[in-house]
Amino acid sequence: MKRESETDRDRGELQERSAVTFRRYLDEWVERYRGQGRRGFRETTREEYRRLIGAYVHAYFPARLKLVDVSTYTLARFVDWLADEEAQGKALSDRTIANATIPLRAALATAKREGLIRHNPAQGLALPPRQQLDGDEIKVFTPEQLTTVIELAPERHRLLLEFLAATGLRISEAIALQRLHVQLDGEPEVCVRRALVRGRIEPPKTKHGRREVRLPDSLSASLRAHLAAQPDQDSTAILFPSKSGAPLDPTNLRPRVLKPLMRQAGAPWAGFHTFRHTFASMHLSRGTNLLQLSRALGHHSPAFTLTRYTHLLPGEEAPALDM
Repeated sequence: MKRESETDRDRGELQERSAVTFRRYLDEWVERYRGQGRRGFRETTREEYRRLIGAYVHAYFPARLKLVDVSTYTLARFVDWLADEEAQGKALSDRTIANATIPLRAALATAKREGLIRHNPAQGLALPPRQQLDGDEIKVFTPEQLTTVIELAPERHRLLLEFLAATGLRISEAIALQRLHVQLDGEPEVCVRRALVRGRIEPPKTKHGRREVRLPDSLSASLRAHLAAQPDQDSTAILFPSKSGAPLDPTNLRPRVLKPLMRQAGAPWAGFHTFRHTFASMHLSRGTNLLQLSRALGHHSPAFTLTRYTHLLPGEEAPALDM
């Protein structure tokens, strides 16, 4: 083993065992990581990685654990800890558990490329599926609920909610739209080119996020009147501005507007994403082509859309076939 390590070291394939600890390496790595894709690495993603490392990695792994001593078994026990409701004080969703492992996977892959470890222990890490938590269940508005929500919505924000329901855009995408992104001549459509993420307006994370979504005629007419009434007629003006003309803040809208509205409408469980889920549900019920729906939602593949919304497909059983 010693001779093997010395040979690897001499070849430049493995650096000498050092005192660098796992936590220290992650803290250093997250500040310099540039991603692997052509689009680079978003600063908002870096901030999220910092948060995940601080909230979970630092809370679980011993400070003295060396990078070279991290094994698949070690990481598997970390996943068990994340899934332990008693240890966390609450039940973490499968998505939260998966997200908590993302920085570890990326950092360990970097460590292997840099010759700090011979094997990447995260390659063998499995995330065992668990029974879906109630909080993970995708809920949608019934047509009656959606009508009630729109009718009860404050006039100032009613068009925004109608827009979310009719386009399936994320709230972060809708509030970042400018006038120039709405095309009302010919085939009315909205061009998604950016989103407001943690206070920053940025382009979509993937090429699939850049998309055009058709607008129904009724919404087009409302948007035309809305644009004509806006004081700022510049093409770069925000489509749904705050009173100051800046993009709306969803963290402010949620408690001040959305939650009271949903309680009043009898859907206290609903959030902004419910409009997006309802959009998908309505298209599935109408038999919209899955590829078209996936593109409208900005998903990377129809397979992901199907996995996400398969339980919303009309009919629970396949019909009998006459042979």
